[in-house]
Amino acid sequence: MINSFIFTALACEAKAFITQFELKKDLSHHPFTIYTNKQIVLTITGSGKIAMAAAVAYSLAVFESIENPILINAGIAGHQTAALGTLFSVHKITDTDSGKNYYPQSVIKNKGSSLALCTVSKPNKDYQDDYLYEMEASGFYEIASRFTTTELIQIFKVISDNQLIGIEAINAKKVTAWMTASIEKMTIVIEKLQALTISLPSPHSNDYELLQAAYYFNVNHSHQLKALLQRWNVLTHGVKLNFPETKFHHAKAVLQWLQQQIDLQEFRL
Repeated sequence: MINSFIFTALACEAKAFITQFELKKDLSHHPFTIYTNKQIVLTITGSGKIAMAAAVAYSLAVFESIENPILINAGIAGHQTAALGTLFSVHKITDTDSGKNYYPQSVIKNKGSSLALCTVSKPNKDYQDDYLYEMEASGFYEIASRFTTTELIQIFKVISDNQLIGIEAINAKKVTAWMTASIEKMTIVIEKLQALTISLPSPHSNDYELLQAAYYFNVNHSHQLKALLQRWNVLTHGVKLNFPETKFHHAKAVLQWLQQQIDLQEFRL
């Protein structure tokens, strides 16, 4: 059963994953180039956040997957000073066009390995502050967050340019080499997330059914309940919730209590 989706803008970014996971090209007619195995769908989206968002929505609509799919965006990015080939995860995304911010939950705990990122509409040569610069992540995250819990959405960026060596020096061969050098680190995270999702109980568990029966949840609150139970399952690896003995006054109080319990957790693989 498919449980993981990887999205790269460029074919040269995808080659390391294709080799690592022995992916085969899907010869069906698709608007995007797609590779698969029994667990993974890799989609080459093309450059830009609109192309990325379209590819995420398309892939998740076409390919059957388990609940709580793992969604990965991997590719290259620029940075003011970081050395070429350095791998980073992302804990904040800023879309420079809209000003919107998104906050992925980084699962790489090594100090200094996670940075904030700016998604821009055209290649950036003005490196400011301690930010990564690229063109797809905001489009990826906005759509991905509608399909799974934030802890299962991961963004990996490998440095391709900086103030000393600009974007003019980038070529496909270098990109593939940088991605290949980081593939083992990315694979470790993906495989741990795969093991976690396989063992997770469904959000449509006894807790979900019991709470739905005990309190009135409108459609919006029901979606929130499912999302919160998903997050609890991921954060705690499926630990059973211990509800307070005193009954909640209404459904909104249930959601507030669940959010409080989630806020107390720290996600570690």
